Amino acid sequence: MGFVPQPNLRHLALCGDNRQTLWEWKQALIARLAHERLTIHTAQAQVLPTHCGIPWLGFVVHPTHRLLKRRNAVNFTRRLESHLDAYRAGLISFAELDAGVQGWINHVRYADTWGLRKHLFGTHPIPARRI
Repeated sequence: MGFVPQPNLRHLALCGDNRQTLWEWKQALIARLAHERLTIHTAQAQVLPTHCGIPWLGFVVHPTHRLLKRRNAVNFTRRLESHLDAYRAGLISFAELDAGVQGWINHVRYADTWGLRKHLFGTHPIPARRI
């Protein structure tokens, strides 16, 4: 019959009002996964109050807003500088430069990043497209 891939779970958030209940859920989840010979990443599997902000898929999610993780902005700034240098040197096309920028904007638009984007593209202007 061959190999049949099993579905996997990469990200999971459990929300509740009672800290004790959340700890019990975590222990039950660990036990269930152990039964399947699976483990969790204990550093990422935390019981946290939501007002502290919860790291989730590149963002820090608060009850009222979402922020981008700092390392994401720093890494993109470095990548943008590198791509701008490569574009000016003629090593990459405008389409390649634009695709990277648009992809990052599409990701970060889910957080409160208007000020960040305004600052970033104000200090790193995208040159006009060469024809």
